[in-house]
Amino acid sequence: MNSSFVFCSAAFFRFACGVLALGLTLSAPLRAASSWDGKAPVEYVLTVDTDRPDALYHKGETVTFNIALQHNQQPATEGTVDWVISKDGVVPPIAKGTATLVDGKASVTGTLDEPGFLRCDATFKQDKTSFTAPAAAAIDPTEIKPSMPVPDDFDAFWAEKKKALAAIPINAKMTPVPVPPVYATAGPLEAFDVQADCIGNPASGYYARPAGAKPKSCPALLYVEGAGIRSAEVGVAARMAGKGFLAIDLNAHGLPNGKPREFYDALMNGELKDYKTHGRESRDTYYFLGMFLREIRAIDFLTSQPEWDGHTLIVQGVSQGGGQAIAAAGLDPRVSFMACGFPALCDHTGMVAGRIAGWPKMVPLGADGKPDPAALETARYFDCVNLASRIKVPCYFWIGFVDSITPPTCSYAAYNAVTSKKEIVNGPAYGHGRDAPNFWPTFNQVVITEAAAERAAAKETTSSP
Repeated sequence: MNSSFVFCSAAFFRFACGVLALGLTLSAPLRAASSWDGKAPVEYVLTVDTDRPDALYHKGETVTFNIALQHNQQPATEGTVDWVISKDGVVPPIAKGTATLVDGKASVTGTLDEPGFLRCDATFKQDKTSFTAPAAAAIDPTEIKPSMPVPDDFDAFWAEKKKALAAIPINAKMTPVPVPPVYATAGPLEAFDVQADCIGNPASGYYARPAGAKPKSCPALLYVEGAGIRSAEVGVAARMAGKGFLAIDLNAHGLPNGKPREFYDALMNGELKDYKTHGRESRDTYYFLGMFLREIRAIDFLTSQPEWDGHTLIVQGVSQGGGQAIAAAGLDPRVSFMACGFPALCDHTGMVAGRIAGWPKMVPLGADGKPDPAALETARYFDCVNLASRIKVPCYFWIGFVDSITPPTCSYAAYNAVTSKKEIVNGPAYGHGRDAPNFWPTFNQVVITEAAAERAAAKETTSSP
């Protein structure tokens, strides 16, 4: 692992050859994390980076964090910066102090003797304003292990839930909706609001397809949404339908789509407030059970469409959607490829191993600092580290080293659990970086390229004597 961008599988290598220059372009300006958002001009800009561009180290190696402060686009002539070095940004500080700037620069060092992420958070104070910037170093990240083992009855539990779902007819209802004109330029498209019966709330979303597509001619894409309470977006499905896909943007909560914002706000502030912890006392009542089953039901719908090519079914998502993508690929063998960005729902039980837990931090700690036993047990059945271990198809991950929402330690625990072909993009200066430059074009192109590769492979298999 000697690059900020690590490409591991043959499938992605075909794509990587075409965009390697893009990858190098991305890594250079994003080496240092900054206090500036790159928008409105500011007087002070604080940055922190590591002494290695890829921010990759081995256990026990010294990591040098370089701190820089600019004042009106010039090195600050004087000042001090407070700094804290920790594991994952939350485990008690390994070291902390105050550095005096010389020509606007200072350096501090730290080490970590276990696989994980060593993080430096720097703070500069001017009058009543504080400027902060982080950096993180990956310490043998491919050696990060699950914080707890997979439960013995993990597969039996999910087999039972899937059997119960299969007993419910899909009963899909498709209501035509307009295609946003911006997406219709690629050719005529059709879009629908889809509601399919499920356990609990229906599988709800927007479905789009190329108009007049021939039977068995289209790959399928399931896009799963990030955290929050909102409608699915017809544009998300239409964008990929314009690339030849049968595509669904799945509503994470099984809600009606296209309602006024006030409808979703009322749910967010009412019955779905803090949904991420609802029912965590039992694996049979935890909120994400319904969410994961709705993914399977959406796959039921996609694979029942006569236009589906019968072999390519890609699931893609970011943040909460990234965790859902891992879950879908781990639970449903019809998935042929999984792409996740900054995945949540990983390593819920991290505190057991003395490290950070992933979003949504569903396991509360008691006054004694110990995890709640019921929630801890539930978490193991919904941990995407465990679900990742069941994936049999190629996977693509994108992570940020200074992501404090879906921490890289948790994402790497899931990535390492995958035993099939896989690839990962390391963003040394990315936080929860869905808005990072070129993220979406690259992330979507991976899906398009994979579908083309699978189509070519299927054609070659069919034509072989």
